[in-house]
Amino acid sequence: MAATEEVFYEQLDHGVFRATEHTVGPWSDKAQHLGPVAALLVRGIECCEPDERRSVRRVSVDVLGPVPVDEVTVRAEVARPGRSVELVTAEIAASGRIAATARAWRMLRSDTADVARDDARRLTDPAECPAMPLPAGWAGGYADALEWRTASTATPEPGHAEVWARQRMPLVAGEEPSPLQRLFAVADCASGVSSSLPFERWAFANTDLTVHLARQPHGEWVGLDARMTLGPDGAGLTRTTLHDAAGPVGQSAQALLPTRL
Repeated sequence: MAATEEVFYEQLDHGVFRATEHTVGPWSDKAQHLGPVAALLVRGIECCEPDERRSVRRVSVDVLGPVPVDEVTVRAEVARPGRSVELVTAEIAASGRIAATARAWRMLRSDTADVARDDARRLTDPAECPAMPLPAGWAGGYADALEWRTASTATPEPGHAEVWARQRMPLVAGEEPSPLQRLFAVADCASGVSSSLPFERWAFANTDLTVHLARQPHGEWVGLDARMTLGPDGAGLTRTTLHDAAGPVGQSAQALLPTRL
């Protein structure tokens, strides 16, 4: 890989990474977007005592504080081993402080093709979708590190969005991202693309991201059918059906803290 190739992270040592400017989020040029952070945590989970008989079925990411655009350390371990189900935890730390954690359930695979079903509506194939203009105030850093497409020709309704996105660059230098890493690099965008709040007047950072998977994702494109709900007392929630090019793969949820700027 050429030294000039753009990436989200450069690996400095085992479990040690340097974040690049492509991880910068919308709220501060000194803090990473949760998308790359979640993907890096999932990479740690996938690398922790891997077993091809098992698949990740749920991941819950909790944000404990801003993740600086700087050197970070990722650590993962099997917290609860089991024959059919195991719990794997991961954490990302910077300057001696844990900034985000993840808990993942890995379960044994089995053949359930004869009873498989999913009634969720499909998104339009990404190859048939036009480029999506980014919302006002949502540009640079991470936002420009992804390719965006609009998955619906209908007039957008406040709080609902159907979009496709894929990484323009690797997560870690010298590596091809796994489909699961690609999914988590995009999933956190659901609250941004579906927001009914203007970026110039509101911040709506999420404290968590929880993803349940009905099957393993495939390919580069990640689809979001996302809806934001805002309550009357300072709470928000984004619920999303996650897709790959073959159809729905799971659901995600994010708790939001709307704040006037």
